Amino acid sequence: MAKAKPARRTLDSYTVKHIGKTIRPGDCVLMRPSESSKPSYVARVEKIEADSRGANVKAHVRWYYRPEESIGGRRQFHGSKELFLSDHFDIQSADTIEGKCTVHSFKSYTKLDAVGNDDFFCRFEYNSSTGAFNPDRVAVYCKCEMPYNPDDLMVQCEGCSDWFHPTCIDMTPEEAKRLDHFYCHNCSSEDQKKLQNSHVSTRHADTKVDAKRRRR
Repeated sequence: MAKAKPARRTLDSYTVKHIGKTIRPGDCVLMRPSESSKPSYVARVEKIEADSRGANVKAHVRWYYRPEESIGGRRQFHGSKELFLSDHFDIQSADTIEGKCTVHSFKSYTKLDAVGNDDFFCRFEYNSSTGAFNPDRVAVYCKCEMPYNPDDLMVQCEGCSDWFHPTCIDMTPEEAKRLDHFYCHNCSSEDQKKLQNSHVSTRHADTKVDAKRRRR
């Protein structure tokens, strides 16, 4: 007769002793990578289980992928702290958790006054077998028609409210930071051309994601 597997019970929380942090389902965590030279893996805890003695604690996780781990690789518009919520589920020893982190929505991330080491953002879900993204289209900006990268400096046109990279409008970042008003080429009148730039931002504003914008 086959030996029955020991019963396991679901935990509401678990304190990872070597980091002194209590982990609960729904928390985002940093997990030990397979190679010490790699950055910590990022996952969302779905469930925590232990054996009948409360030992051998396992975390059921859903992995976040970094852009360079995806089939298409990292692209110009991907932020340095961007992650994709994948369809890749796994079970890991809870003791491989190295810390807690926060994965913000894209909108919440753009409103942060300061980004910490443990702050990330996610705007896409990712299918690890097909490389498909959900949503498959996002708002694009500027003459280059690229999705918004919150790491990049952009300036907003006072006429059409679109956002532009300084290099795409023949301007250096230093020049962009000094300007008080800006009208893009399509919105410029002779009077407005005498003003130069307004509303410079590296990370702000609800208007950056607008349903009326062009989409790809």
